[in-house]
Amino acid sequence: MRRGTVGALCRSFPSVALPVNPPFEPMLAKLTREMPALADLLFEPKWDGFRCVVFRDGDELDLQSRNQKPLLRYFPELIEPLLAQLPDQIVLDGELVIATPTGLDFDALQLRQHPAESRIRKLAVEIPASYVAFDLLALSGESLLEEPFRDRREGLERLLRDAQPPLFLTPATLSREQALQWFDAFERAGFDGIVAKPLASTYQPGVRAMLKVKHEHTCECVVAGYRVHKDGNGVGSLLLGLYDDDGVLHHVGVASGMAAPLRGQLLADVQPLRNGALDGHPWRDWADAMHEAAASGQRMPGGPSRWNATKDLSWEPLRIERVCEAEYEGLLSGRFRHNARFKCWRDDKRVAECTYAQLDAVAPAELLAMFG
Repeated sequence: MRRGTVGALCRSFPSVALPVNPPFEPMLAKLTREMPALADLLFEPKWDGFRCVVFRDGDELDLQSRNQKPLLRYFPELIEPLLAQLPDQIVLDGELVIATPTGLDFDALQLRQHPAESRIRKLAVEIPASYVAFDLLALSGESLLEEPFRDRREGLERLLRDAQPPLFLTPATLSREQALQWFDAFERAGFDGIVAKPLASTYQPGVRAMLKVKHEHTCECVVAGYRVHKDGNGVGSLLLGLYDDDGVLHHVGVASGMAAPLRGQLLADVQPLRNGALDGHPWRDWADAMHEAAASGQRMPGGPSRWNATKDLSWEPLRIERVCEAEYEGLLSGRFRHNARFKCWRDDKRVAECTYAQLDAVAPAELLAMFG
Protein backbone atom coordinates (compact mmCIF):
# COMPACT_ATOMS: atom_id res chain seq x y z
CA MET A 1 0.00 0.00 0.00
CA ARG A 2 1.46 3.33 -1.07
CA ARG A 3 2.11 6.19 1.29
CA GLY A 4 -0.96 8.38 1.76
CA THR A 5 -3.16 6.15 -0.35
CA VAL A 6 -5.95 4.19 1.27
CA GLY A 7 -7.45 3.18 -2.05
CA ALA A 8 -9.59 0.08 -1.81
CA LEU A 9 -8.09 -0.92 1.54
CA CYS A 10 -6.18 -4.01 0.44
CA ARG A 11 -7.59 -7.42 1.30
CA SER A 12 -4.31 -9.32 1.01
CA PHE A 13 -0.72 -8.81 2.01
CA PRO A 14 1.32 -6.43 -0.12
CA SER A 15 4.54 -7.51 -1.76
CA VAL A 16 7.32 -6.73 0.71
CA ALA A 17 10.99 -7.67 0.58
CA LEU A 18 11.89 -7.96 4.25
CA PRO A 19 13.94 -10.57 6.14
CA VAL A 20 10.73 -11.32 8.07
CA ASN A 21 7.66 -11.37 5.81
CA PRO A 22 3.94 -12.03 6.14
CA PRO A 23 2.29 -14.37 6.77
CA PHE A 24 4.20 -14.71 10.03
CA GLU A 25 3.42 -16.65 13.21
CA PRO A 26 4.02 -14.54 16.35
CA MET A 27 5.66 -15.87 19.50
CA LEU A 28 3.18 -16.85 22.22
CA ALA A 29 3.04 -17.10 26.01
CA LYS A 30 2.09 -19.91 28.36
CA LEU A 31 -0.08 -19.31 31.40
CA THR A 32 1.27 -19.32 34.93
CA ARG A 33 -0.75 -18.57 38.08
CA GLU A 34 2.01 -16.80 40.03
CA MET A 35 4.20 -13.87 39.08
CA PRO A 36 7.49 -15.60 38.14
CA ALA A 37 10.43 -14.93 40.42
CA LEU A 38 13.08 -16.02 37.94
CA ALA A 39 16.08 -13.81 37.31
CA ASP A 40 16.68 -12.03 34.00
CA LEU A 41 13.02 -11.36 33.15
CA LEU A 42 11.42 -8.23 31.74
CA PHE A 43 7.81 -7.62 32.77
CA GLU A 44 5.27 -5.85 30.54
CA PRO A 45 1.54 -5.16 30.88
CA LYS A 46 -0.62 -7.60 28.91
CA TRP A 47 -2.68 -5.38 26.63
CA ASP A 48 -6.29 -6.36 25.92
CA GLY A 49 -6.36 -5.74 22.19
CA PHE A 50 -5.55 -7.38 18.86
CA ARG A 51 -2.07 -8.88 18.51
CA CYS A 52 -0.54 -7.21 15.50
CA VAL A 53 2.73 -7.53 13.56
CA VAL A 54 3.65 -4.41 11.55
CA PHE A 55 5.61 -4.79 8.29
CA ARG A 56 7.06 -1.77 6.54
CA ASP A 57 9.15 -1.88 3.39
CA GLY A 58 9.53 1.62 1.98
CA ASP A 59 6.06 2.82 1.03
CA GLU A 60 4.59 -0.65 1.52
CA LEU A 61 2.87 -1.22 4.87
CA ASP A 62 0.82 -4.02 6.34
CA LEU A 63 -0.63 -5.15 9.65
CA GLN A 64 -1.06 -8.84 10.42
CA SER A 65 -3.15 -10.47 13.16
CA ARG A 66 -2.07 -13.27 15.46
CA ASN A 67 -3.78 -15.79 13.16
CA GLN A 68 -1.93 -14.34 10.15
CA LYS A 69 -4.83 -12.37 8.67
CA PRO A 70 -4.39 -8.89 7.13
CA LEU A 71 -5.66 -6.10 9.37
CA LEU A 72 -4.69 -2.88 7.60
CA ARG A 73 -8.01 -2.41 5.80
CA TYR A 74 -9.78 -2.12 9.18
CA PHE A 75 -7.42 0.53 10.59
CA PRO A 76 -6.66 3.05 7.82
CA GLU A 77 -6.06 5.83 10.35
CA LEU A 78 -2.75 4.17 11.30
CA ILE A 79 -1.26 4.33 7.81
CA GLU A 80 0.11 7.88 7.89
CA PRO A 81 1.34 7.87 11.53
CA LEU A 82 3.22 4.59 11.08
CA LEU A 83 4.78 5.59 7.76
CA ALA A 84 5.77 8.96 9.22
CA GLN A 85 7.42 7.59 12.37
CA LEU A 86 8.90 4.20 11.45
CA PRO A 87 12.14 3.49 9.54
CA ASP A 88 11.88 2.47 5.89
CA GLN A 89 12.46 -1.23 6.64
CA ILE A 90 11.14 -2.58 9.91
CA VAL A 91 9.03 -5.36 11.44
CA LEU A 92 7.41 -4.81 14.84
CA ASP A 93 5.38 -7.02 17.16
CA GLY A 94 2.75 -5.33 19.27
CA GLU A 95 -0.92 -4.76 20.01
CA LEU A 96 -3.73 -2.75 18.48
CA VAL A 97 -5.83 -1.10 21.17
CA ILE A 98 -8.57 1.47 21.54
CA ALA A 99 -8.06 3.67 24.57
CA THR A 100 -10.85 5.64 26.24
CA PRO A 101 -10.80 7.92 29.30
CA THR A 102 -11.77 4.91 31.43
CA GLY A 103 -9.39 2.36 29.89
CA LEU A 104 -9.04 -0.03 26.99
CA ASP A 105 -12.23 -0.87 25.09
CA PHE A 106 -12.07 -4.31 23.51
CA ASP A 107 -15.71 -4.18 22.41
CA ALA A 108 -14.98 -1.04 20.38
CA LEU A 109 -11.96 -2.75 18.84
CA GLN A 110 -14.13 -5.64 17.68
CA LEU A 111 -16.53 -3.19 16.04
CA ARG A 112 -13.69 -2.06 13.80
CA GLN A 113 -13.72 -5.36 11.90
CA HIS A 114 -16.60 -4.40 9.64
CA PRO A 115 -17.05 -5.59 6.03
CA ALA A 116 -18.24 -2.21 4.69
CA GLU A 117 -15.50 0.24 3.70
CA SER A 118 -17.75 3.24 4.43
CA ARG A 119 -18.32 1.95 7.96
CA ILE A 120 -14.60 1.35 8.43
CA ARG A 121 -13.82 4.95 7.51
CA LYS A 122 -16.52 6.27 9.84
CA LEU A 123 -15.30 4.22 12.80
CA ALA A 124 -11.69 5.17 12.09
CA VAL A 125 -12.69 8.73 12.94
CA GLU A 126 -15.07 7.97 15.80
CA ILE A 127 -13.05 5.30 17.64
CA PRO A 128 -9.47 5.47 16.33
CA ALA A 129 -6.99 2.78 17.31
CA SER A 130 -3.45 3.02 18.66
CA TYR A 131 -0.49 0.71 18.20
CA VAL A 132 1.62 -0.36 21.17
CA ALA A 133 4.95 -1.92 20.12
CA PHE A 134 6.69 -4.46 22.35
CA ASP A 135 9.25 -6.22 20.15
CA LEU A 136 11.57 -5.47 17.24
CA LEU A 137 11.83 -8.34 14.74
CA ALA A 138 13.68 -6.81 11.81
CA LEU A 139 15.40 -3.53 10.97
CA SER A 140 17.11 -2.17 7.84
CA GLY A 141 17.08 -5.47 5.99
CA GLU A 142 18.38 -7.52 8.95
CA SER A 143 16.39 -10.14 10.86
CA LEU A 144 16.64 -9.84 14.64
CA LEU A 145 14.82 -13.08 15.47
CA GLU A 146 18.05 -14.76 16.63
CA GLU A 147 19.11 -11.79 18.77
CA PRO A 148 18.42 -11.93 22.54
CA PHE A 149 15.36 -10.04 23.67
CA ARG A 150 17.59 -7.75 25.73
CA ASP A 151 19.12 -6.38 22.53
CA ARG A 152 15.81 -6.23 20.67
CA ARG A 153 14.27 -4.22 23.51
CA GLU A 154 17.19 -1.77 23.59
CA GLY A 155 16.84 -1.26 19.85
CA LEU A 156 13.09 -0.73 20.19
CA GLU A 157 13.62 1.87 22.90
CA ARG A 158 16.08 3.80 20.73
CA LEU A 159 13.69 3.78 17.77
CA LEU A 160 10.54 4.76 19.68
CA ARG A 161 12.04 7.06 22.31
CA ASP A 162 10.20 10.04 20.80
CA ALA A 163 7.18 8.20 19.39
CA GLN A 164 3.96 10.19 19.22
CA PRO A 165 0.39 8.89 19.49
CA PRO A 166 -1.08 6.75 18.09
CA LEU A 167 2.28 4.92 18.21
CA PHE A 168 3.51 3.86 21.66
CA LEU A 169 6.33 1.86 23.21
CA THR A 170 4.99 -0.51 25.85
CA PRO A 171 6.19 0.19 29.40
CA ALA A 172 8.46 -2.48 30.89
CA THR A 173 10.22 -3.15 34.16
CA LEU A 174 12.85 -5.49 35.57
CA SER A 175 11.19 -5.27 38.99
CA ARG A 176 8.87 -8.08 40.01
CA GLU A 177 7.47 -5.79 42.70
CA GLN A 178 6.60 -3.16 40.08
CA ALA A 179 4.97 -5.86 37.95
CA LEU A 180 2.83 -6.92 40.92
CA GLN A 181 1.74 -3.31 41.41
CA TRP A 182 0.80 -3.05 37.73
CA PHE A 183 -1.08 -6.34 37.95
CA ASP A 184 -3.34 -4.95 40.68
CA ALA A 185 -3.51 -1.27 39.72
CA PHE A 186 -4.34 -1.45 36.03
CA GLU A 187 -6.89 -4.24 35.84
CA ARG A 188 -9.81 -1.80 35.76
CA ALA A 189 -8.16 0.02 32.87
CA GLY A 190 -8.62 -3.08 30.74
CA PHE A 191 -5.29 -4.90 31.10
CA ASP A 192 -5.32 -8.70 31.02
CA GLY A 193 -2.37 -9.13 33.35
CA ILE A 194 1.41 -9.28 32.98
CA VAL A 195 3.74 -10.88 30.43
CA ALA A 196 7.21 -11.98 31.57
CA LYS A 197 9.89 -12.27 28.88
CA PRO A 198 13.34 -13.87 29.32
CA LEU A 199 15.92 -11.25 28.36
CA ALA A 200 18.27 -13.86 26.92
CA SER A 201 15.62 -15.50 24.72
CA THR A 202 15.53 -15.37 20.94
CA TYR A 203 12.25 -14.70 19.14
CA GLN A 204 10.60 -18.09 18.54
CA PRO A 205 7.65 -17.88 16.12
CA GLY A 206 4.67 -19.97 17.19
CA VAL A 207 6.37 -21.13 20.40
CA ARG A 208 5.05 -20.38 23.89
CA ALA A 209 8.39 -18.99 25.00
CA MET A 210 7.02 -16.24 27.28
CA LEU A 211 5.01 -16.38 30.50
CA LYS A 212 1.69 -14.65 31.16
CA VAL A 213 -0.02 -14.04 34.47
CA LYS A 214 -3.72 -13.32 34.03
CA HIS A 215 -6.39 -12.09 36.40
CA GLU A 216 -8.58 -14.84 37.81
CA HIS A 217 -11.72 -14.23 39.87
CA THR A 218 -14.72 -16.28 40.92
CA CYS A 219 -18.33 -15.35 41.48
CA GLU A 220 -21.69 -17.01 41.95
CA CYS A 221 -23.98 -16.67 38.94
CA VAL A 222 -27.57 -17.53 38.12
CA VAL A 223 -27.75 -20.29 35.49
CA ALA A 224 -30.59 -19.10 33.25
CA GLY A 225 -30.12 -21.35 30.24
CA TYR A 226 -27.74 -23.46 28.22
CA ARG A 227 -26.64 -24.23 24.69
CA VAL A 228 -26.09 -27.76 23.41
CA HIS A 229 -22.51 -28.60 22.48
CA LYS A 230 -21.70 -28.37 18.78
CA ASP A 231 -21.31 -32.17 18.61
CA GLY A 232 -24.87 -32.56 19.89
CA ASN A 233 -23.79 -34.22 23.12
CA GLY A 234 -24.09 -32.49 26.46
CA VAL A 235 -23.92 -28.85 27.45
CA GLY A 236 -21.74 -26.62 25.31
CA SER A 237 -22.16 -23.56 27.50
CA LEU A 238 -24.17 -22.32 30.45
CA LEU A 239 -25.76 -18.88 30.17
CA LEU A 240 -24.91 -16.88 33.26
CA GLY A 241 -26.69 -13.94 34.85
CA LEU A 242 -26.20 -11.37 37.61
CA TYR A 243 -28.75 -9.02 39.17
CA ASP A 244 -28.22 -5.27 39.20
CA ASP A 245 -29.35 -2.94 42.00
CA ASP A 246 -32.83 -2.73 40.48
CA GLY A 247 -33.29 -6.50 40.46
CA VAL A 248 -32.86 -6.87 36.68
CA LEU A 249 -31.11 -10.08 35.65
CA HIS A 250 -28.39 -9.32 33.07
CA HIS A 251 -26.67 -11.83 30.83
CA VAL A 252 -22.98 -11.49 31.78
CA GLY A 253 -21.51 -14.26 29.66
CA VAL A 254 -21.21 -18.00 29.40
CA ALA A 255 -19.28 -20.78 31.06
CA SER A 256 -17.80 -23.09 28.44
CA GLY A 257 -14.84 -25.27 27.58
CA MET A 258 -15.94 -28.22 29.71
CA ALA A 259 -14.53 -31.72 29.13
CA ALA A 260 -16.89 -34.27 27.56
CA PRO A 261 -17.75 -36.13 30.81
CA LEU A 262 -18.67 -32.86 32.54
CA ARG A 263 -20.76 -31.73 29.55
CA GLY A 264 -22.85 -34.89 29.88
CA GLN A 265 -23.22 -34.53 33.64
CA LEU A 266 -24.28 -30.91 33.36
CA LEU A 267 -26.94 -31.82 30.82
CA ALA A 268 -28.37 -34.33 33.29
CA ASP A 269 -28.19 -31.72 36.06
CA VAL A 270 -30.17 -29.07 34.17
CA GLN A 271 -32.85 -31.28 32.62
CA PRO A 272 -35.20 -30.98 35.64
CA LEU A 273 -35.10 -27.18 35.22
CA ARG A 274 -36.50 -27.19 31.68
CA ASN A 275 -40.16 -27.84 32.54
CA GLY A 276 -42.03 -24.56 32.66
CA ALA A 277 -38.80 -22.63 32.22
CA LEU A 278 -40.38 -19.87 30.15
CA ASP A 279 -43.05 -19.11 32.76
CA GLY A 280 -41.84 -15.84 34.19
CA HIS A 281 -38.36 -16.19 32.72
CA PRO A 282 -36.69 -12.73 32.69
CA TRP A 283 -35.27 -13.32 29.20
CA ARG A 284 -38.44 -14.81 27.71
CA ASP A 285 -39.03 -11.99 25.26
CA TRP A 286 -35.40 -11.46 24.25
CA ALA A 287 -36.09 -12.14 20.56
CA ASP A 288 -38.75 -9.44 20.19
CA ALA A 289 -37.30 -7.02 22.71
CA MET A 290 -33.59 -7.32 21.86
CA HIS A 291 -33.33 -3.85 20.34
CA GLU A 292 -35.29 -2.25 23.16
CA ALA A 293 -33.23 -4.07 25.78
CA ALA A 294 -29.97 -2.96 24.22
CA ALA A 295 -31.19 0.63 24.12
CA SER A 296 -32.05 0.48 27.81
CA GLY A 297 -28.73 -1.10 28.75
CA GLN A 298 -29.97 -4.61 29.56
CA ARG A 299 -27.70 -7.35 28.25
CA MET A 300 -29.56 -10.38 26.92
CA PRO A 301 -28.49 -13.59 25.16
CA GLY A 302 -29.47 -15.18 21.92
CA GLY A 303 -28.95 -12.51 19.30
CA PRO A 304 -27.32 -13.24 15.98
CA SER A 305 -23.55 -13.14 15.98
CA ARG A 306 -22.22 -10.08 14.18
CA TRP A 307 -19.03 -12.02 13.44
CA ASN A 308 -20.53 -15.24 12.08
CA ALA A 309 -24.05 -15.06 10.70
CA THR A 310 -24.24 -18.87 10.42
CA LYS A 311 -23.33 -19.52 14.04
CA ASP A 312 -26.19 -21.06 16.02
CA LEU A 313 -26.75 -18.99 19.15
CA SER A 314 -30.09 -20.60 20.08
CA TRP A 315 -30.43 -21.58 23.70
CA GLU A 316 -32.64 -23.58 26.03
CA PRO A 317 -34.13 -21.61 28.95
CA LEU A 318 -33.98 -22.97 32.49
CA ARG A 319 -36.01 -22.09 35.55
CA ILE A 320 -34.17 -19.50 37.61
CA GLU A 321 -33.37 -21.79 40.52
CA ARG A 322 -29.72 -22.88 40.46
CA VAL A 323 -26.45 -21.11 41.13
CA CYS A 324 -23.00 -22.05 39.94
CA GLU A 325 -19.55 -20.78 40.83
CA ALA A 326 -17.71 -19.54 37.76
CA GLU A 327 -14.11 -18.46 37.26
CA TYR A 328 -13.57 -15.43 35.04
CA GLU A 329 -10.62 -13.30 33.98
CA GLY A 330 -12.12 -9.82 34.06
CA LEU A 331 -15.09 -7.59 33.31
CA LEU A 332 -15.72 -5.24 30.43
CA SER A 333 -18.89 -3.14 30.22
CA GLY A 334 -20.60 -5.35 32.77
CA ARG A 335 -19.80 -8.63 31.00
CA PHE A 336 -17.07 -11.22 31.37
CA ARG A 337 -14.22 -10.21 29.07
CA HIS A 338 -13.76 -13.83 27.95
CA ASN A 339 -15.75 -17.01 28.46
CA ALA A 340 -15.90 -18.09 32.09
CA ARG A 341 -15.18 -21.59 33.41
CA PHE A 342 -17.66 -23.67 35.38
CA LYS A 343 -16.24 -24.65 38.76
CA CYS A 344 -19.12 -26.22 40.67
CA TRP A 345 -22.76 -25.95 41.60
CA ARG A 346 -23.49 -23.77 44.62
CA ASP A 347 -26.78 -25.09 45.96
CA ASP A 348 -26.00 -23.38 49.27
CA LYS A 349 -26.54 -20.00 47.55
CA ARG A 350 -29.84 -18.29 46.71
CA VAL A 351 -30.26 -16.83 43.24
CA ALA A 352 -30.99 -13.44 44.81
CA GLU A 353 -27.40 -13.37 46.10
CA CYS A 354 -26.03 -13.41 42.55
CA THR A 355 -25.49 -9.67 42.15
CA TYR A 356 -22.84 -7.39 40.70
CA ALA A 357 -22.09 -6.29 44.26
CA GLN A 358 -20.13 -9.50 44.92
CA LEU A 359 -17.56 -8.70 42.24
CA ASP A 360 -14.17 -7.30 43.13
CA ALA A 361 -14.16 -3.52 43.17
CA VAL A 362 -10.94 -2.54 41.43
CA ALA A 363 -10.06 1.15 41.53
CA PRO A 364 -10.06 2.82 38.11
CA ALA A 365 -6.67 3.63 36.59
CA GLU A 366 -5.68 6.09 33.92
CA LEU A 367 -3.79 4.73 30.95
CA LEU A 368 -1.43 7.70 31.04
CA ALA A 369 -0.09 6.38 34.33
CA MET A 370 1.32 3.40 32.45
CA PHE A 371 3.60 5.72 30.51
CA GLY A 372 4.91 7.68 33.46
